[in-house]
Amino acid sequence: MTVQELQAAAEAILFASGEPLETPRIAEALELDLEYTEALLDKLAAELDERGSGLCVLKLDDRYQLCSRTQFADIIRSVLEVKKNSPLSSAALEVLAIVAYNQPITRSYIEQVRGVDCSGVISTLCQRDLIEEMGRLDLPGRPLLYGTTPEFLKCFCLSSLSELPELPDKGAKGERPETDDAGDDTAEGEAEFELNAEYDGVPEDGDEMFNVDVE
Repeated sequence: MTVQELQAAAEAILFASGEPLETPRIAEALELDLEYTEALLDKLAAELDERGSGLCVLKLDDRYQLCSRTQFADIIRSVLEVKKNSPLSSAALEVLAIVAYNQPITRSYIEQVRGVDCSGVISTLCQRDLIEEMGRLDLPGRPLLYGTTPEFLKCFCLSSLSELPELPDKGAKGERPETDDAGDDTAEGEAEFELNAEYDGVPEDGDEMFNVDVE
C-alpha cells in the first residue's frame, strides 16, 4: 500500500475501534514497525488539524484514539441526546489526584492520606473509567492497586502522566501519614511511592486542570 493508503487504513481502524488502541496492535494490523506506525499516525493527526476536520487523533501514552473535537461537544450532545455527566465532587478530585501522582496505590494508603473511608469515591472513579485496578500488592491480604486510565488522560487533555503539573517541593521526600494500625498498612506504605508531605488535595498549580466536568 502507498503511504496515503496506509494512512487511510489507520484512520479506518481508529474509527471502527471507537476506543484507544495500542500502537503495537495498529502496527501489526498494518504490517509496519512501531516507529513508522507512530509517524504515520502523527501525520494523520497533523493533516486532520490542518484541514480543520471535526475529528482529531489523540495520543494517550502508547495508544491512539480518533475523537470528535471538544468545541463540537454541545452540538453532538444535542443531536444524540447525550446527557452531560455531573462534575466530580471535591473529594473525588482529591482522590483522583492522589492516585494520579502516586500510582500504583492501594485504597488503604489513599484513606491514610485523606483520613476518611474512600471506598465509595474509588467505586465512582472506577465506574467513570478514570481509575482502574492494576493488580495486587505482594503483601498479606494482597490489597488491590489502583492507577489512572487512558480516559483520565483524555478528560484532562494529557498525552501522558509526565505532563501532570509538578507538586510543590516535588524533590523533597514526603512523610507517610501516621496510622494507629501497625502491620499491613505500614507494609503497604513502604511498598508504595512516597507522597509529598505538603500535598493537600489538588495541587495549586493544577487547580484549573482538575476543575472540569468529566464527559
